[in-house]
Amino acid sequence: MEASRATGTGTGTGTDMDTGLRARLVDVGVELVAQEGVQALTLREIARRAGVSHGAPRRYFPTHLELLSAIARHGFDELGTRATAAVGDGGAPPRTQLTGLGRAYLEFALGNRGMYELMFRHDLLESGHLGLRDTSLPLFARLVELVGRVRPDADARLVAGALWAGLHGIAQLWGWGSLQLATGADDFAPLLSAVLDAHLGPEGM
Repeated sequence: MEASRATGTGTGTGTDMDTGLRARLVDVGVELVAQEGVQALTLREIARRAGVSHGAPRRYFPTHLELLSAIARHGFDELGTRATAAVGDGGAPPRTQLTGLGRAYLEFALGNRGMYELMFRHDLLESGHLGLRDTSLPLFARLVELVGRVRPDADARLVAGALWAGLHGIAQLWGWGSLQLATGADDFAPLLSAVLDAHLGPEGM
């Protein structure tokens, strides 16, 4: 059955089979990166778990990078959904929205470590393919817009970039256990507050 799906033969139209197998390959990659991390995302292993020949993924993803990009797109979509939920209707003060965004970002990063690593490994991804930039850049633009409202005196893009770098550092070091050891904290919330204060000024100012 799987062999017929891989070649587009058997029951159903070839287009339906192709679409189904393409989605299956991406879904298998999403599951694999969650279970075993970025290093496990080889074409051979994805094909094996999808139950198709080793060459089948090449029909839908001519390069390994394109398959990785399609997998990462799922991560950006989920992060975008969480970011939208975090800011709600946009009626809260911008600092409150930024706190919500920061928490959503850290919770996603710590709960999806393999996917998170893949999403920001631009050395591994074809960022211009499959709409990755269309998904990732609006997330940063939202951050810039909110930072600009809190810090109208500053270059919002630079401050937002520095804030993002701070959040990324918290995510990485917390995930490795280093920050807990160094600070004695058992929750990343105080660190989130500290990095927001560092780049935006103390809340209420």
